[in-house]
Amino acid sequence: MLKKNGIEIKAPLPADYLEIITPDALNFTAALARKFEPLRKSLLEKRRLRQLEFDNGKLPDFLPETKKIRESKWRVAPVPADLQERVVEITGPVDRKMIVNALNSGADVFMADFEDSNAPTWANNVEGQRHLFQAVRRSLAFTTPEGKRYELAAKTATLLVRPRGWHLTEKHVFIDGEPVSASLFDFSLFFFHNAVELLQRGTGPYFYLPKLESHLEARLWNDVFVVAQDKLGIPQGSIRATVLLETLPAAFEMDEILHELRNHSSGLNCGRWDYIFSYIKKLRLKPEFLLPDRSQITMDRAFLKAYVVRLIQICHRRGVHAMGGMAAQIPIKSDPGANQKALEKVRLDKIREVLAGHDGTWVAHPALIPIAREAFRQHMKGPHQLHIKRDDVQISARDMLAVPQGTITAQGLRTNITVGILYLEAWLRGTGCVPLFNLMEDAATAEICRTQVWQWIHHQAKTDDGSIISAELVRKNISSILQTLKQESTAGEKLDLAASLFEQLCLGETLADFLTLSAYDHLD
Repeated sequence: MLKKNGIEIKAPLPADYLEIITPDALNFTAALARKFEPLRKSLLEKRRLRQLEFDNGKLPDFLPETKKIRESKWRVAPVPADLQERVVEITGPVDRKMIVNALNSGADVFMADFEDSNAPTWANNVEGQRHLFQAVRRSLAFTTPEGKRYELAAKTATLLVRPRGWHLTEKHVFIDGEPVSASLFDFSLFFFHNAVELLQRGTGPYFYLPKLESHLEARLWNDVFVVAQDKLGIPQGSIRATVLLETLPAAFEMDEILHELRNHSSGLNCGRWDYIFSYIKKLRLKPEFLLPDRSQITMDRAFLKAYVVRLIQICHRRGVHAMGGMAAQIPIKSDPGANQKALEKVRLDKIREVLAGHDGTWVAHPALIPIAREAFRQHMKGPHQLHIKRDDVQISARDMLAVPQGTITAQGLRTNITVGILYLEAWLRGTGCVPLFNLMEDAATAEICRTQVWQWIHHQAKTDDGSIISAELVRKNISSILQTLKQESTAGEKLDLAASLFEQLCLGETLADFLTLSAYDHLD
């Protein structure tokens, strides 16, 4: 516990945490919070009002007031040398073992994640910052229970860090009586401790920015970057940020987002899972936008295909990378035949991405890196494909909202419930990235599960066998699935709480914005 100069830490501070939670670092965080917190809150209110417009019948569209930006000729500042080639990027939480393995994996980039694959316990967040501090200085290592030691290799992936989104707060740190923005907390600690060190080592403070919903939110990040660089006395433009294009409103403001960040941008990324979640959430009251089972929503059709093409067009027109989406598959060691099918699915997806014009892609597991790299190298001879403009395709607002064909099935409902409960159970225990049914699930995929169930109930959707998805049917499924999970030897201690939370989220009168907001109260 600590309370000084309007800063209060409501959490344990063992000696090793004090390497990160220093007075100077806290003052840096507090300065950013005091300057930008009012604007952050006002932008969240704009999100709420925009959602009301969607709920009342308005559809997302391109902004008339920013038409000049979309039609003008301008380019993003040149990308640094170590971000020129990003063929394969690997992502994962900020635990010690993950960071060492990911940096040594052979990927071009490792995104260290404080957001969707990290359950934001106090311990996870502060220890994650300590691990990254050591990784930047190349002192990070870990030893297995069997005594085998792993250290960083001579050549490692370029490090990018993803702070939490603007909608979240860090409940353990208060500035002038208010919980600090989780975005500013994660960003400021990493930046304060590591920006100068990174620049001295020939790289820089590079970030991924999650869940932006407008160019005004990108402007806020850019303003934070300008102030942060000035406070540390480092050159403007040292920070580079890739924006995860994860929300439906942001997809209509891609040009504008890049324009706001044009001196600090390193491109856009197709955050496919969060994008599907956002599509459901933003169009939640419109039955004509009901989506089929998650397994049938693929990137080569309807609104997702349009979003991919538009992202590539805009990024390449502005001179920055257009990154592909996540391959969530993990090796299936128990079944070679099923494993081969899963890997082939990854290969075909990566070929689709490179042929579409992407400059690189994401994987969740090191075993997928060679497959992704081979697919890209087969069709992309240089470090990127910025020369591919995709001017052959015109994307309209209608295209950006097109619904893919498919069915809603009883199995799809049960899968959503099962994955949602199991993910929440692990998250409540402090694990934010979970292998389930041969896929690596994180908060984004769990969000799809619960928002689909809510929307199906709300619109009384029918499964392909004619059954109406009602609240009672969902309750029965939750009860049945919970009993089955409890009979398994791997059943977690938070199953009852997870099932209760999932049921509340699915059966609520209104759709909660994020499952992590309500579940956060249950984390240490």
